[in-house]
Amino acid sequence: MRIAVPREIKNREYRVALTPAGVRELASAGHQVTVQAGAGEGAGFSDARYVTAGARIEPEVEALFADAELIVKVKEPQREECRRLKRGQTLFTYLHLAADRAQAEDL
Repeated sequence: MRIAVPREIKNREYRVALTPAGVRELASAGHQVTVQAGAGEGAGFSDARYVTAGARIEPEVEALFADAELIVKVKEPQREECRRLKRGQTLFTYLHLAADRAQAEDL
């Protein structure tokens, strides 16, 4: 499976959906993991640590989303991220749809 980890863009969100250890587990199971450049910086994980764990670093968010089968995030997708999602992709994240009708409709 092609798994993508984008940088969180929600205001004041510094977490990242996968740590390098999580990437290592997925890569060792045969999955291709791509992490957006800088995605782990706010949580203290450098791009180099992700590469060592088996991830590929992608600087362009459009390419990251376009190639993914599974997108793993911490927070709900922001409007610009919703526009990047395409049919057939799976989004794995926490959603608060009852409080956000517009997002529920977008998704």
